[in-house]
Amino acid sequence: MTDWRNAIAHIDADCFYVSCEMTRHPELQGQPVCVLFNQGAFVIAKSYDAKARGISTGMSVWDARKRMPDAVFLMPDFHYYGLLSEKMFAVFRRFSPDVEVYSIDEAFVDMNGIRSLWHKSFRQLGDAIRHAVAAEVGITVSVGISTSKTLAKIASECNKPDGTTVIPGKRIGRFLADIAVQDIPGIGRNRACLLHKFNIRTAAQFAMAEESQIGRVLGRHGLVLWHELNGESVQKLALNPPLPKSIARTASMGQVSDSRTLLAAHLSHHTHRLVSELVAKGLFTERISVFLSRQSFENTGVEMRMDCPTNSLQRISEAVRKAFMALYRNEERYRGCGVVASRISRASTATADLFGQMQADQRQTELMLTINTINDKYGRHMVTSGAASRLGKHQSNAIRFRYPLLKAG
Repeated sequence: MTDWRNAIAHIDADCFYVSCEMTRHPELQGQPVCVLFNQGAFVIAKSYDAKARGISTGMSVWDARKRMPDAVFLMPDFHYYGLLSEKMFAVFRRFSPDVEVYSIDEAFVDMNGIRSLWHKSFRQLGDAIRHAVAAEVGITVSVGISTSKTLAKIASECNKPDGTTVIPGKRIGRFLADIAVQDIPGIGRNRACLLHKFNIRTAAQFAMAEESQIGRVLGRHGLVLWHELNGESVQKLALNPPLPKSIARTASMGQVSDSRTLLAAHLSHHTHRLVSELVAKGLFTERISVFLSRQSFENTGVEMRMDCPTNSLQRISEAVRKAFMALYRNEERYRGCGVVASRISRASTATADLFGQMQADQRQTELMLTINTINDKYGRHMVTSGAASRLGKHQSNAIRFRYPLLKAG
């Protein structure tokens, strides 16, 4: 196998939301930090030291405070995160014009021909990208470079945080020998358990298996991964992607539970990731579907029609909340859940709706710009919404003043 039949970089921001907060609050460096969601009820992002102490995404703030009383808990500022995301992508485009925005905090970059343009090796290019992002955006990223998107994505995880990993074609086999099969993007826990039955436990064993066997066990999706792990670039960069029919964020909870709080935490996390993708890709949705997966593997779901095309976190979260209230049953036990956006359109081509709700969303954005300006000058959350002023409490949405940081303890 030649070393570079193709070259793709996957660049992933390290603890993106927490890193964004550190740019405005350098005094938090070295402290465990969590960013909250859903009126401050759940953790959606955590620093590496918080993760090391057992804090997980979707954990309730009450459990997190018990486990880590010295932590700093912050309400999210998605507008600010979006601004830093755009600055980060602008740095990537300086190195290569072909960039696929994969989510708010990660991208794939076409590296073919870039070595001769910059007169640098791939490792030097990865390091240069990291240093440029750190200097200009104030956050760290991890870079993986290999011959396919799947290999590049695995590589970017191997030297976190703030590292560069380069896997040329001749090193793929040795590299995959140390990667568990469940760590292949798109495999997950359930497919990994199935592969274990066929004694496929590492990514190397997956790549060395017969193509026909992978096809029988995992179907077309598995075949794409098999080719990608063998160094073939099957998944091309989506530089001008067609509109997706739907965007989904779903997952097993890893356990069977009747806990309303746990289900709500997972749905909140899925909603946040879904809206982040809509915003990052400049898309609107007119329909939100929510489903819960029962212990019996049967799904129950409900569809919510939005009043107008939107990517508003507030509107979509409210639709998900109403759907969840309609679906949840105390007597049932659940193993997973998900949120799906459909009837997708481009935000740039959306027309104003009859009742002015899209204009109202724009006015809300303008208000948040003013609030962000005040907070940037005088401190985080000097001005915030009443709904976010206390953890887990329902209050009015009037703007009120409060201390900039919410500390546990």
